Amino acid sequence: MSLTTLLSLARFQIQRGPDDPQRYKSLADCFKTMWRNEGPLSFYKGILPPILAETPKRAVKFFTFERYKALFSFGSPTPSAMAFTLAGLCSGLTEAVIINPFEVVKVKLQAQRIALSQVSMIVKLRKTMQPSTIRTAQEIVRTDGFGLRGLNKGLTSTLGRHGVFNMIYFGFYHNVKNLIPESKDKKMDFLRKFGIGLTAGTLGSCVNIPFDVAKSRIQGPQPVPGEIKYRTCFATIATVYKEEGYLALYKGLLPKIMRLGPGGAIMLLVYEHAYDWLHRHW
Repeated sequence: MSLTTLLSLARFQIQRGPDDPQRYKSLADCFKTMWRNEGPLSFYKGILPPILAETPKRAVKFFTFERYKALFSFGSPTPSAMAFTLAGLCSGLTEAVIINPFEVVKVKLQAQRIALSQVSMIVKLRKTMQPSTIRTAQEIVRTDGFGLRGLNKGLTSTLGRHGVFNMIYFGFYHNVKNLIPESKDKKMDFLRKFGIGLTAGTLGSCVNIPFDVAKSRIQGPQPVPGEIKYRTCFATIATVYKEEGYLALYKGLLPKIMRLGPGGAIMLLVYEHAYDWLHRHW
């Protein structure tokens, strides 16, 4: 489910408005159109970059958060609310630098769409129409290099996306968790933490999505081939707002919340239990 919502999120965010010939009307329409035009395997486009990136991404997120938390605590055994917030921000910025090349490859793979007129050729041409992850990465490097026009395209937007999300995600979770008393009932305490984590992931998604839209536009296909319309983060946000309206900056919000709301809560709970276990036994 996470991969499906991730792919639909990218598809929603790169479409450009009423003039887009392959515009999706809703999340359900996106699913149906992809299934009809591109087949069930289309839901797994760009699966390899997330798989390769998830483990180091999560490791960097939580490892750097703990280090930054200690740094901003200035030796105090009890981190302040600001320490949690700043640690989340800095961990997100660090995470973004690591993850951005994977995002460039992933968006390029997920943005590939097959026109309706090509449906009869899908079975015969599927292998040639869908290049591998490695070939896609090699093509990006060969054409545009490793810089801000190549494998690190959209870095500023990725910094904004991850920095803002982690700032809210960690800051809200730890500060609110400290305000709400623990329950002696393990099930109730689990629900307390899950609810706070779910809210943290949802809030982070709602606030950072304009950066996500900008990232997808910059890293995805440009409206006119050979002409770069979306160049920088804030210029792209301004362009989308001017041409498509305020709501265009929140495209893909539903699949994003579906993925990062419960997923963010589960991730925090698993991390806390694993951290406590390692702390007790090591």
